[in-house]
Amino acid sequence: MAEREIYEVFAVKYAVKTDRMASENLIFHDLHDRPMPLDYFVWVVRNANRTFVVDTGFGPREAAERGPTLLRTPAEGLALLGIDAADVEDVIVTHLHYDHAGGLEYFPKATFHLQDGEMAYATGRCMCFEAIRRPFDVEHVTDMVRKVYGGRVRFHDGDTVLAPGLSIHKIGGHSAGLMCVRVWTERGWVVLASDCAHFYLNIRERTPFIICYDLGAMMNGFNTLEMLADSPDHVVPGHDPLVMTYYPAPSPALDGMVVRLDVAPTITDR
Repeated sequence: MAEREIYEVFAVKYAVKTDRMASENLIFHDLHDRPMPLDYFVWVVRNANRTFVVDTGFGPREAAERGPTLLRTPAEGLALLGIDAADVEDVIVTHLHYDHAGGLEYFPKATFHLQDGEMAYATGRCMCFEAIRRPFDVEHVTDMVRKVYGGRVRFHDGDTVLAPGLSIHKIGGHSAGLMCVRVWTERGWVVLASDCAHFYLNIRERTPFIICYDLGAMMNGFNTLEMLADSPDHVVPGHDPLVMTYYPAPSPALDGMVVRLDVAPTITDR
């Protein structure tokens, strides 16, 4: 077995939705509704040998259609870390929802890592129902199909080690082929939950997110995230604004835009 490599990990914030309410996020929510905004991220996993980008976000069209405020394109966010999206060779697409799978054109050299089940779901009979297909964008899905025909998609069926110290794990729940990313860092195993857990609250209180393909898989997924990580403080949810509070920016110039996840959080009170 190849020696495990150590990675730096970053969350790059590219959009926000400040007017979201708890009743729009949680299946079982307090009757006293409250604001529960969303941050939107893409993630970077890198060391001297390789760079992986996790998810590709969305752009101006999707922001105009869906309502979030686009702060910068994900490609512009990557540039803050000195990464040219045009040079990236590996992109992990955790699932095909609109806020995770747009902008593929910014990655002309990339191989896209995707679960078999996610592509089958996003192109299959479930998409006949508007209520189910709503989180997807047909342009993103068809673009990914084109990438398949172009020989640029590497499909996975379940858990896979992509590189020494970097693996993907199928969770499901929120979407049929949703996966998380497990990364070996200086502080141990960090798990990028993506939408396996939108908020710390989802895991801490076992409260499921409202968009749900398989509730059982979602709930069991919270257990899996905790088992894969070295501690609860090593699980990073996919949309929680608290991520930007708990973790430090890699430099003062990037404060409020990028945080570093391979170092311990400065606040641990969840």
